Amino acid sequence: MTRSSVALWMLIHLCAAAFAAEPITREEIRAAQQAWGEAIVALGEASVQGDDVQALARQTVETLYAYDLGPVLFKPTKAAAQPFRPDLDRAVSYFVKGSVPEDHGFALQPWSQVRFGDQEIAIDSDSAAAMGHYYFTDAGTGAETQVEFTFGYVRDPQGRLRINVHHSSLPYQPHP
Repeated sequence: MTRSSVALWMLIHLCAAAFAAEPITREEIRAAQQAWGEAIVALGEASVQGDDVQALARQTVETLYAYDLGPVLFKPTKAAAQPFRPDLDRAVSYFVKGSVPEDHGFALQPWSQVRFGDQEIAIDSDSAAAMGHYYFTDAGTGAETQVEFTFGYVRDPQGRLRINVHHSSLPYQPHP
């Protein structure tokens, strides 16, 4: 086999593998969002119970985010001095405190519920994006906080959706 025929053979098989992957579905996105919300609640509960939240947060971020697959664009809600979290350690820090001094542990609130509301979803076969509102219920007061989000998703080699874009912000408040 010549070098060009080997390259052509490899290209055909790579393209076939890409087309063999199932397109991302809205149901998968909603399931990934539910898993993310449940993980945020679980981190707060683990903190209240005195469990090792650092280890749990690391496992959670490794499972839900695609840091091991490539760049993750993460802009959390309550981050100013270091507004972007391009690596696993700084993402974990945002959720449960750690390497970034400004972090107070967003998931340590604790929250009793996270629900995703109305949203728009764009699917491009091997990636997807969702944008809308999600709501965090304070476990102590029952007060609900509305937050705006954009999440991007990719499918990992095991077929699971993983977050590769996470932008979150509080709604705009015009000045009087």
